[in-house]
Amino acid sequence: MHQPTIAQAKHQLLEKKYSAVELLDAVYKRIDAVDDQVQAYIHLTRDIAHRQAEEADKKLAAGEDSPLLGVPIALKDLICMKDTPTTCASHILEKFVSPYDATVVQRLKAAGAVLIGKTNMDEFAMGSSNENSYFHVTKNPWDLSRVPGGSSGGSGAAVAANECMGALGSDTGGSIRQPAAFCGITGLKPTYGRVSRFGLVAFASSFDQIGPMTKTVEDAAILMNVIGGHDPMDSTSADVPLPDFTAALSNDIKGLKVGIPKEYFGKGLDPNVEKAVQEAIKTLESMGLQTVEVSLPHTEYAVATYYILACAEASANLSRYDGVKYGYRSEHADNLMDMYTNTREEGFGEEVKRRILLGTFVLSSGYYDAYYLKGQKVRTLIKQDFDEAYKKCDLMAGPIAPAPAFKLGEKLDDPLQMYLSDIFTISANLAGTPAISIPCGQSQDNLPIGLQLMGKHFDEATLLNVAHKYQQATEHHLQHPVL
Repeated sequence: MHQPTIAQAKHQLLEKKYSAVELLDAVYKRIDAVDDQVQAYIHLTRDIAHRQAEEADKKLAAGEDSPLLGVPIALKDLICMKDTPTTCASHILEKFVSPYDATVVQRLKAAGAVLIGKTNMDEFAMGSSNENSYFHVTKNPWDLSRVPGGSSGGSGAAVAANECMGALGSDTGGSIRQPAAFCGITGLKPTYGRVSRFGLVAFASSFDQIGPMTKTVEDAAILMNVIGGHDPMDSTSADVPLPDFTAALSNDIKGLKVGIPKEYFGKGLDPNVEKAVQEAIKTLESMGLQTVEVSLPHTEYAVATYYILACAEASANLSRYDGVKYGYRSEHADNLMDMYTNTREEGFGEEVKRRILLGTFVLSSGYYDAYYLKGQKVRTLIKQDFDEAYKKCDLMAGPIAPAPAFKLGEKLDDPLQMYLSDIFTISANLAGTPAISIPCGQSQDNLPIGLQLMGKHFDEATLLNVAHKYQQATEHHLQHPVL
């Protein structure tokens, strides 16, 4: 009973095959059975979830319906949910309980979702492996000696291990798509501004975007219908019409042009990944799509540009954690300045401190023009690359990560190698465009490999439609890890 997709669970609830409470109990039973191995969750909201499931059963009995009525969904632990811990996997927020709901949480509740818990992550979403959490390291369900990806590794692992029907993650430089690829699930980063960031704890405000992590593309479309759309509480939320993403899954895709960025296929790409992605591209061609070569010439500058700009924004955003207003406060202080510095020294992990220092440095006088301003200019060039490419094609296809999931501890001592694992995902965040990861094969070690499809601004419908048709034509998304 813990295995169905969101669409299947919804159908079975309406058919009265089981109640929402029975479904919830089955999912918690699964979590109790396997999460000591996977460690996908930081906090389970059992009491809240049971009340929501009981409410869903009352509505189902009365013949009412809503898109997620009775379906168990998990939240990455930087999305605020009222009366629930929101820790960002950090010591500094270990005891923080959110006084309000994020907009996406309000929308999930209104749609009848049963919110079962908060998933583990890299601290403040800073990382590509989920090894930077203050609480514990999440393992990849496919191979417990490997990382699940980051920073939404807990959400990715929970979905892959059938510990929820679907989950929300956030994507700043690939944090939804890379764990989705490593865990063999579907993960969508929407267009910047498509989903409200109100109640999302900020890492880099001009990059962050909430999105769905699910077992299928159809499920991602169902979640996007619920969480997308304009929100007056978020000044960066785009006031553009929200299409019906599930209805768009039946649109014709024949004749669409798929751009293949030549910079995404070259040295450093694992042969297993290249083979799986090239086979996926051939499958797209067999489905009636045309492929054209395109160029994204500034790709080589994407990682450097991202880490300058994102760290600068993190330096500003994380200055609010000072031991005064909320969160952890150091007990070792004789004066106010000691309290500030000791709180931040003791409360933040190594990677977060590294990025705050880097961001503060590039914003400091004498270095601002050389780094931050230049980074903004290169970001514009990267966006222009995408604009030019989309004059020749409707969407683009390529790999998500240079290699499948790596071993736990393998890149911890080399931050640069860790940063380079985001080379193919970062550009979509710099350009603000939507992108999706779907399973497209497995490596020799039976590790999942993800195909990345990138689209034009606010054209998630085309991405979801092409990805859905690909899943109908293949069986990669039906493979599950054995725990």
